[in-house]
Amino acid sequence: IARLGVLGLSGGLAACGFRLRGTQQLPFASVFVAAPATSALAVELARRIRSGTSTAVIDDRALAQAVIEVVGETRERDVLSVNAQGRAREYRLLLRVVFRVYDGKGREYLGRTPVSATRDLAVREEQLLAREYEEEQLYQDMLLDVTQQIMRRLSALKA
Repeated sequence: IARLGVLGLSGGLAACGFRLRGTQQLPFASVFVAAPATSALAVELARRIRSGTSTAVIDDRALAQAVIEVVGETRERDVLSVNAQGRAREYRLLLRVVFRVYDGKGREYLGRTPVSATRDLAVREEQLLAREYEEEQLYQDMLLDVTQQIMRRLSALKA
């Protein structure tokens, strides 16, 4: 009976379209990630390409089949609501990234493409340190989200 239940559950998951993420295939044999040295996005993107694809991340732009250039990376924080004293109670955090993909010979695979992620952050005045920690964790989560969006766009390219 237990086996029948497991078979029924796995059949239901397969019928709904569920499948494990697995690896993605990029249309390039090697890439160079061009970004400022302090860019956490560049580090995460290179890590994701190394671990989830057969594409090599190399350190020489001239030898790379494609260059992924992080054109801009900005963090924003907007006030969503305030309390009776006029202090912020809720913020909307935004991570916005613009990137492009090209080869070293002037061919552009993907023009300047914006990707972004947002999260809402509720604030309690008495928990300032916790708010700062939570804000940084939310930005880290958005960084992973943006990296996944970039990877999906890269895997859809035709070399």
